[in-house]
Amino acid sequence: MIDTLIFDFGDVFINLDKQGAMQNALNLFKMDTFEKDMITTNMLYEVGKISTEEFIAFYTSKFSYLSKKQVIDAWNYILRDFPKYRLEFLQQIEKKQRYKLILLSNTNDMHIDFIKSNVSFYEDFKACFHQFYLSQEIKLRKPNRDIFDFVLESNHLKPEQCFFIDDTKENTDTAESLGIKVWNIDETREDVINLFNHKNLFL
Repeated sequence: MIDTLIFDFGDVFINLDKQGAMQNALNLFKMDTFEKDMITTNMLYEVGKISTEEFIAFYTSKFSYLSKKQVIDAWNYILRDFPKYRLEFLQQIEKKQRYKLILLSNTNDMHIDFIKSNVSFYEDFKACFHQFYLSQEIKLRKPNRDIFDFVLESNHLKPEQCFFIDDTKENTDTAESLGIKVWNIDETREDVINLFNHKNLFL
């Protein structure tokens, strides 16, 4: 019996433009591919090992023609709209109090600050969850196993009683290897509001 629902954030609740953001950044940096030090810096920022100031300083130093605002705008380019009907769906689940609700997201301060400023119901969204885990705050990230171990142990959860929804297959693969039931949602043709049509939820 499933008693805990664990949700990703991006492309589950808030829509993302991953390809557009990548191309926008490459155009801004006048590059064809991201260099290793950029990928490393991005990952360090995502797990809170460097601050926002250090992250921005890295890019404005590497690309001297960039302003702080350009770096922030490029980083947040990925974030699109958050349809309110998804909040209402989540609130319906929370109201029934049948499931423990957990958010587990690879998310950083700049993205959350942007969302807080642009999504009027962010606090209502956050209030639906029993636990709200952002990678930068807990210093762990998906798809690494340790982030799932942390969630399970911290909340005294049994893997087989958890259901995890995420748009990235690497993430759901790790969760599934631990015995967690998963839905690797295809954001191009599926919507989280159809969660209860998913057969794995009732097995």
